[in-house]
Amino acid sequence: MSSSNEQTKWGQFIPLVTVFFFWGFVAASNDILIPVFKTAFNLTQSQSQFVSIAFYIAYTVGSALYLLISLIIGKDLVNKLGYKNSLSLGLVVSALGTLLFYPAAETGSFTLMLSGLFIVGLGFSLQQTVANPLAIALGPVRTGSQRLTLAGGINNFGTTIGPLLVSYAIFGDATAPASTVDINSVKAPYLILGAAFLLVAILLKFSSLPNHPEVEEEVVKDVVSTKKYAIQYPQLLMGMLAIFLYVGVEVSTASNLPAYLEKDLGFATSAVAPYVSLYWASLMMGRWGGAAEAFTDNRSIQTILKIVAPYLAFGIFLGANVIMGHDLAPFYVYGAIILVLIAADFASKGNPAIMLGLFSILGIVALLIGMATEGTVSVYALTSVGLFCSTLWPCIFTLAVSGLGKHTSQGSSLLVMMIMGGGIVSYIQGALGDAVGIHTSYIVGVICFAYLAIYAFVVRGILSRQGISFERVSGGGH
Repeated sequence: MSSSNEQTKWGQFIPLVTVFFFWGFVAASNDILIPVFKTAFNLTQSQSQFVSIAFYIAYTVGSALYLLISLIIGKDLVNKLGYKNSLSLGLVVSALGTLLFYPAAETGSFTLMLSGLFIVGLGFSLQQTVANPLAIALGPVRTGSQRLTLAGGINNFGTTIGPLLVSYAIFGDATAPASTVDINSVKAPYLILGAAFLLVAILLKFSSLPNHPEVEEEVVKDVVSTKKYAIQYPQLLMGMLAIFLYVGVEVSTASNLPAYLEKDLGFATSAVAPYVSLYWASLMMGRWGGAAEAFTDNRSIQTILKIVAPYLAFGIFLGANVIMGHDLAPFYVYGAIILVLIAADFASKGNPAIMLGLFSILGIVALLIGMATEGTVSVYALTSVGLFCSTLWPCIFTLAVSGLGKHTSQGSSLLVMMIMGGGIVSYIQGALGDAVGIHTSYIVGVICFAYLAIYAFVVRGILSRQGISFERVSGGGH
């Protein structure tokens, strides 16, 4: 893109963000599959977390596979295929994964189900590799964060409605007991999803999206990179573990929530979807509010958006549940909890290190309250973890790649590979849940947040010694 182009190419950007929607839709819908598979295949809580492991490990395997192929062919795979072609290929790979749900359901094979999810994740890995830099390339560099923030909001819309739609497709209503659910009911929603993948792949293939976009160079007075490899920078090395644990606590809190609602609180399996949806909608609330600065320079309007945007996202959650026929009465009180998010957002003043530390501490408080209480208080304490996870991805990512100079791209790839934490931490919490109970197992999340708070404190000193300081950050999500 030439520097003369001062406008976002909305005609190209809008089709692109459909893949961001798919990522969120499938990731959150996995939390509905976990209790269904647990009942259908008679699994322990730790075994049921293989759903998360299969899906999130695929990101790491996919990234490693694409790097290996690039090494073998002597050229970056995405650059060789083209951005648009790679995006379409990733969607086709994900569509192939959904096809496995049919024979898996017919034969009652948990292994085939996991294989299907793994292949879907492989496709998503390629899509992630392409879509984020492409979103930045579809307009001036200075507005790239705005486009990623908007894309993150579309992702969270998918996480909000995904559990509701998949639950409705599987159960039909909120009164069907899990024991009466036929595993064959999983086939239809995922075959439809696969058809959607193929349709969008075709549309993107023939769209005006560029195969080899020109990225406007941003002139930055940066600290000169003095190291040979990205991994030699302590902010990145510690940041890789931070991304691993952040995605871990975000995913494991949600993926173990259905088991807590069912086993400890007596919920029907079909009745957990609104609460899973609320958790993921909480990330949408936080990201929409935290991104207010990205859309206007007017401080008064920014203040209004920081307050209004989270409640707008909350309204979308309520509206989706109205459509699904769910009782909204239990959820109105959550509006008061959102005030904590808004206050913390203002207190952080957009500084990524302060925001990371403050939101991590609030995450610890939420989990401890959830573990120390029961009933509604406990449920909303656990779902509020989504509020405090909402802005951590851009905070960690920004801090971890700062000062890497020419190694920034290499560092970014290493960070994306650490998304596998979503599967591994979920399994660890599930195994602990089998041993000591789901309620107590949330101590795993407390440990994750504790490291993130420590990283926020330590990385400020590391970057300061390198002559780097931050004031503000706007962000999206993985």
